[in-house]
Amino acid sequence: MSPEYAMAGTFSVKSDVFSFGVLNLEIVSGRRNESFSYLNKIVNIIGYAWVLWLKGDALMLEDPTLADTHGIPQLLRTIHVALLCVQENALDRPKMSDVISMLNNDTMSLPFLK
Repeated sequence: MSPEYAMAGTFSVKSDVFSFGVLNLEIVSGRRNESFSYLNKIVNIIGYAWVLWLKGDALMLEDPTLADTHGIPQLLRTIHVALLCVQENALDRPKMSDVISMLNNDTMSLPFLK
């Protein structure tokens, strides 16, 4: 559930982008967006992915059953795009058409995460 919907009941196309990002993180990690413990703290898949990304350990997010099904750059790109989609501020999230372009075009530059 997007933060703007949870806090104010506001729903928009950016809420769908948020959900798409969560779904991608679930697929990459093989985990549902439920709370789990990481370093003695309770976090969800979004918090866990952000921590790993900021530490430079995003590859640790990968579900082991996905090993050898893709390249590392492709995995990191998918995680980066998913994190763009789950940014807290809806205005910072990309349009869905841009998300599709980012996932389909490996040479397209990705925006910085905020």
